[in-house]
Order: sequence, then structure tokens, then C-alpha cells
Amino acid sequence: MSQLTKRIRLYGADCNQSALVLEAIKQTKVDMTVWLGNYVIPTDNSPYIRQRDLIKSVLQTYGTDHISGITVGNEFMLNYLNSNGGTVPDSDVGNAGAAILIADIQDTRNMLKDLSLGKALPVGTSDAGSYFNTQVLGAIDYGMANVHPWFANVSVADGAGWTADFFQTTDVDAANALSNKPQMYIAETGWPTKSSDAGNANNGPSTASEANLQIFLDTFVCQANANGTGYFFFDFFDEPWKDIQFGGVEGWWGLFTSNRTLKNIKIPDCPSP
Repeated sequence: MSQLTKRIRLYGADCNQSALVLEAIKQTKVDMTVWLGNYVIPTDNSPYIRQRDLIKSVLQTYGTDHISGITVGNEFMLNYLNSNGGTVPDSDVGNAGAAILIADIQDTRNMLKDLSLGKALPVGTSDAGSYFNTQVLGAIDYGMANVHPWFANVSVADGAGWTADFFQTTDVDAANALSNKPQMYIAETGWPTKSSDAGNANNGPSTASEANLQIFLDTFVCQANANGTGYFFFDFFDEPWKDIQFGGVEGWWGLFTSNRTLKNIKIPDCPSP
């Protein structure tokens, strides 16, 4: 993975995942940095508090040398809108969800301030590319946007260009229009290699296949590395639990299979930022 990008993001802090990743970096001495995650549930704040305290403990144990930020929430606004009959992030429904998320973001900042760390850690959030609420953008240091050409029914040949254009116009431009100008990253992008059912074997113009993952790698990675686009490639390895729960292509986005065997692909050979 470090041949693609030196950035890793976590989606939550349960199951000791923050410490496990940082310990792996420590033992392997790989040059990577991680954005820790806190998965927020709008109807129950106890998971947020539990994960906040786990993150606090990890920071006290490992310090901040390999940590680049704390991400509060993953697709929080998308899920909140879907659960409350909304579709527009900048709406009354969206703003109600934003208030919940912003309170947790500020609480995380307060936790970091109390720790008196050697360096200031930025605090941000991650969401679907078109679901950033303006109030949330104004309250974060960085944002991570999921940008998937597959789900936009874009061909693999056009996937890399579409990803760059969508990210710039939908996310980067919106962030730069605000006074705080949060740093924006592509939280997820990639290409699935198969589907569990024939109905989802293609997105219209292109199929889910290892050959098409190779095309996306070849057309996206080196260009993004060269122009300084911050991205997190999706995904490191296939996730069988997603296939069981969701079916279709959901479990098959890995560069590696679930047993950590590299698929029939070649990692692009270009400098990773």
C-alpha cells in the first residue's frame, strides 16, 4: 500500500484498531502516517465517547509522530439525511445533523487540548463527496470525500479524470470558498474486481474486474501523486463481511484478496507523497 500512498485512514477506534495499526508501523518501520477515526452514531453518543477515550489512550501511548489527524464521523451527514427524510446537506434537516456532528468535533478538539501534545493534530470528518454541509466544512480542519466513479456509472477509461474533476468542483472549490479553507482529501476511490451477483457485475459502461482495477490504478495513481492530490486508495484487501451483509461489489474492492494475496495487478511505480 505504501507504494500507492503513505496515508492510511481508520473508520473507527473500536477493537483496538488504532493501537494495532500504530504498533505495526512501529515494528515494520514503514514510512506511513494514519488518520485515526471515531465512528459517530447520531442517535447514541456513547460509541463516540468510548472511541474518544480509546483514541486519547493511544495518543498517550504512541504520541503523534505517525498520526496526521482525527476524523470524527464517516458518512455521518449521508446517513443522517437518509434516516430523517432529507436529501440536501444545507437544509434544516442537514443543519440539525450538522449540529450533532460539530459538537463531537469540538469535544475532540477539547480532548486534544487537554493532552498538551507536542504538535497540534487537525480534526476533520469524512463523508460522501456530495454530502458536505457548509456548517460542518466551516468547523473542520480537513474533510475527506468518498469519490467513486463506479457508483457514478462512469467508465473505467474515464474514471480517473472524472474523479479528479468531481473532487475539485464539488469538494475542493466548496472548501476554498470558506474562510477556514479546510484541507480536502479523497477518502475513498478505487475499482471493484468482481460482483457476487450478475446484476451488479457492471456499472453500465464497465465491468468489475482485476483488469479494470489495473486500468484505474494506471490512470489515477501516478497522476494524483504528481499533482499533490491527497487520497486514500480503497481498499487494501477484500472484506468478506461486506459481501455477506451487502452483496454485489461491496466486498471486492481490495488490492489484495481477503487472505492478503496480491491480485493479478501491478502496483504503479511512481513516487508516493
